[in-house]
Amino acid sequence: MTSTRPGRLVHRHLTDTRAGWSTGTLGAIAEFVRDPDEPCSGDDGTRATDRGAIALFDEGRTPPPGVTAVAYRTPAGPDLAWNHAVAFCVPVEQAGPARTVLTELGPDPDAVRPQDRGAVLFDLGLGTPAVEACVRTADPAVLDTLRAGAGRPVFGSGVAGALVAGSPHRVFRGAAGRVEVFAPIPAPDGRSPDGPHTHLLPHLLARGRTHASTVPIPAGHVPVAHLYPAHPLFGPLGRPHPFDAEADAAFAELLDEFGAPELVELERDVVAAVRGGDGPDAVTVPPTAQCRATVAVTLRRLAQTEPGLPSLSRWRPHRSAADGEHDPDGDRNGG
Repeated sequence: MTSTRPGRLVHRHLTDTRAGWSTGTLGAIAEFVRDPDEPCSGDDGTRATDRGAIALFDEGRTPPPGVTAVAYRTPAGPDLAWNHAVAFCVPVEQAGPARTVLTELGPDPDAVRPQDRGAVLFDLGLGTPAVEACVRTADPAVLDTLRAGAGRPVFGSGVAGALVAGSPHRVFRGAAGRVEVFAPIPAPDGRSPDGPHTHLLPHLLARGRTHASTVPIPAGHVPVAHLYPAHPLFGPLGRPHPFDAEADAAFAELLDEFGAPELVELERDVVAAVRGGDGPDAVTVPPTAQCRATVAVTLRRLAQTEPGLPSLSRWRPHRSAADGEHDPDGDRNGG
């Protein structure tokens, strides 16, 4: 896959306020979205609001060598919903360092907004190869706390609680770019704010995985950023809306161009079988989480778009076959 195609994909969707973005890994993720009327600055590869910022592919100009875009869908919950996303992946050797202790990195000259470039970055040391999960601050009190905890794991050191109180910027950066979050960190019993925010979930980080088993990341690669195009069932904040056939068709085009060929072909086989009145025995489904997820989503989409197909009821058990294999932090849209 040529490096220019993912770059064009980024530029096109950065202008669409219905699209969302993230960078991170299972258990540590930073998300960027913006409201349609929210003041925003940036060029062809950056966007910044008062709540957060994003910069991808060296400010959108030069995708890293070997970057691969992979479009996919996965089931979401026990009903008829699904997620869809495009993962930007790089070879494992390009994923970057994986520090395991809190580490001071110095000023942040690559900050999207000029006023943030003199603040000090600290890698939280989460040991994640796909992303450096950092915080950034110029606050003297927060700096003292971070420097006192440097060289130690962030969990159990007392630093985590101080970060909630001090609420420094979160900067998650990887080989494909960065997402910056300026919104306050919610209390442990609070909820993430609408708009740009981060999730830090130690129980998922402990798995040491970069993505859910249902997501078709190429062997030898890791996902470093995700695009969540306009969804047919949900807005960028996860709020449901009437089925949007235009958004569904737009993602189908992305899937044809960037999807795993074997999964695209499996979807076509299932659609043809259901429309032809055949049952599940008509299609051979390889016994993988990705294939079971593809079948489940295909059936869910058909239930939305062609609910009158007589043979859909024969396939019903396969609509939820992959639910137990989906990691909730693996991708964020759909909601």
